[in-house]
Amino acid sequence: MTTDNVDHAEVAKFDALADSWWDPEGQSKPLHQINPLRLKFIQDALSLPGVNAIDVGCGGGILSESLAQAGAIVKGIDMGKLPLEIAHLHALESGVTVDYEQITAEAMAIRQPGEFDLVTCMEMLEHVPDPKAIIEACATMVKPGGDVFFSTLNRHPKAWLLAVFGAEYVMQMLPKGTHDYARFIKPSELAAACREYGLSLVRMSGIRYAPLQQRFELDNDVDVNYLMHCRRLA
Repeated sequence: MTTDNVDHAEVAKFDALADSWWDPEGQSKPLHQINPLRLKFIQDALSLPGVNAIDVGCGGGILSESLAQAGAIVKGIDMGKLPLEIAHLHALESGVTVDYEQITAEAMAIRQPGEFDLVTCMEMLEHVPDPKAIIEACATMVKPGGDVFFSTLNRHPKAWLLAVFGAEYVMQMLPKGTHDYARFIKPSELAAACREYGLSLVRMSGIRYAPLQQRFELDNDVDVNYLMHCRRLA
């Protein structure tokens, strides 16, 4: 595993969003909208109270705080300094305990292999040069029998139409340039990489946007956004 799997231009993008990270009507609105779905997908698989969890690519801490509020013992890691500062401040204001640190997933995996019951890596794989290194790190950090959850975007024409052209340029739900279609990952590719590093696929679900209701929903359609639950083989 490399410990320098960082695209600094991508980090800068999310640094620029730091001030509005916790504004549910701001540029991070889609993250706030899908966060309850991510949490539900996780809670459908395991009970969170007392679980030792790490949120890889935690950004401003939206999922990290939700996991902590649900009873997990949470560490959040990211390479964006400003989002981590926002995450720390918001946790203090909310009275939620999350241990945040600026460190790569690969370095964390070297430092604390096999120490976490739960590893989450949401909307991050498509923003790094080597997503397989992140998958390997997640597989290394989780305990045998522990759970790993990924979410990312499918490299499918429908994903370009809806998540890039539609969300960034038409509806302006996200800043232009947020996503690079070439970095999107097909579910088959993610599942194969998980198997390579000892993770077994448990469940997969799509996330679709319902424009009339103006909300996101869990769905069987994985052509755009999707969530994947894997378990480390004992």
